[in-house]
Amino acid sequence: MNAKSTLTVIGLVIGAALASGSAMAQTDVPGHPRVNEVNNRLENQQDRINNGLKNGTMTQGQAARDETRDANIARRESVDEAKHGGHLTKQEQRNLNRSENRNSRKIYKQKH
Repeated sequence: MNAKSTLTVIGLVIGAALASGSAMAQTDVPGHPRVNEVNNRLENQQDRINNGLKNGTMTQGQAARDETRDANIARRESVDEAKHGGHLTKQEQRNLNRSENRNSRKIYKQKH
């Protein structure tokens, strides 16, 4: 197997793991609107990445990079939630949204 094939397989494995993990974690949490907003944005980003892969406007490498960024945001969200009993402060939400905005712009630029 050459390096490109190996990278593609690794990207697919990472993508599948992130998609399955984010699908389970991205359910609405009653009484946690900030958490729900961040989760819904992460889910929308994943949908955009999947659409880019399906229609050929995004490569596997680009998708893997974007999914890694989203995974980092999700990890930061989990750490922030753990500090506050499952809630996010307004500042934490702002920081996570800023990261999502940055990633969203990168996804857009890659697809266009």
